[in-house]
Amino acid sequence: MTTVKARRRAVWFNRFMSSMNAIPQLPPMGAAALRLAPLAPLSFVAARFARSLGRRHPALFARLGEEADKIFLIDPTDLPLAFRLLPRPEAPRLEAVRREAAGSWDARVAGPLAALIGLVHGAYDGDALFFSRDLVIEGDTSAVLALRNAIDNEEMDLAHEAAALFGPFESLARRPALELAAFAARWTGVALTRPGQGTRE
Repeated sequence: MTTVKARRRAVWFNRFMSSMNAIPQLPPMGAAALRLAPLAPLSFVAARFARSLGRRHPALFARLGEEADKIFLIDPTDLPLAFRLLPRPEAPRLEAVRREAAGSWDARVAGPLAALIGLVHGAYDGDALFFSRDLVIEGDTSAVLALRNAIDNEEMDLAHEAAALFGPFESLARRPALELAAFAARWTGVALTRPGQGTRE
């Protein structure tokens, strides 16, 4: 009887620890909304975002060297779409694509949206995500490593980068962008700002 109780406690403890360490998943309602959303506006915003990153962080893509000619498929597994990244320093491109129509790529990085964004913000360790199988890497692993190192070196904050899309009105857009990011984090569990820097001016 004692052994049975001990086993039950062990099972409960393992489940509890697993839930504590689980990567947040985008709520099904959000994924369903994106499934119905047209890709053209998403690709337009993604393209502007890539160009803005290239201007604000010129070393981000330049640091990739020969790997900058590779095609990266960034694949959030809890979304009904993926993103194709062509990180050429002179003309970086990012476009939204349906997963089934993603086309060819040199390297694929797949995982929950929270994990992928957490990597950008330094909230998760890439090696730990890989060994826990929350992150899947396919194709050219050296290209993925180069991209990861380049992103780590820039210490970007995506909410601030989104505000930068408003150009001369960036300072006015920053606070609404941070508030929207905080609301999205509460609803989805996806942290859209770098830990400890969400209120950075």
